[in-house]
Amino acid sequence: MQSSNTLWHHASVTRERREEQNGHRSVVLWFTGLSGSGKSTLAHAVEEQLHQRRCRTMVLDGDNVRHGLCGDLGFSDDDRRENLRRIGEMAKLFVEAGVITLTAFISPFRAERRRVRGLMPHGDFLEIFCDTPLAICEQRDVKGLYAKARAGEIPEFTGISSPYEAPQNPELIVDTGSSSLEHCVEQILDFMQQRGVFDVTARP
Repeated sequence: MQSSNTLWHHASVTRERREEQNGHRSVVLWFTGLSGSGKSTLAHAVEEQLHQRRCRTMVLDGDNVRHGLCGDLGFSDDDRRENLRRIGEMAKLFVEAGVITLTAFISPFRAERRRVRGLMPHGDFLEIFCDTPLAICEQRDVKGLYAKARAGEIPEFTGISSPYEAPQNPELIVDTGSSSLEHCVEQILDFMQQRGVFDVTARP
């Protein structure tokens, strides 16, 4: 419940001024897909390329966030919704700070992704579907999570005992099942240039 004794303060340093100083727009690149689809690997690889171009960036990774901000949450449907609500609010703050924010979360439910999208001004939430077949995700599973889920050791595991609702109209679909990491990174950088986030040819 929101307190009735709070007041929103408007800063003199605006998002527009931060973006001007940074030399690029701030957006959220929301990577979604099954566990093992390459979301975190791709997000960090894209961030590396953006960093080399002097962009202000931050990756919000599912496992890392659950060590701190969302360390009190489990993996029930309600806890997953709360996890994404918190991430959405944090991503919104980073956008206001002028930062290109890359999030790597399974985020299995369309309704929850729509809610996060609704927090942002139009065009600031760019949903990127890491499209990898379940069979390939299982082959890549270095943690052995899928095997444990199939053995009934992990309840409510996305793709096995809990559904994953693939995006119906994402801004971008990346074939992380068969395409190389380098190709996927270039695809995203080209997409960002088309959206006017920054000049992909810019170098330090």
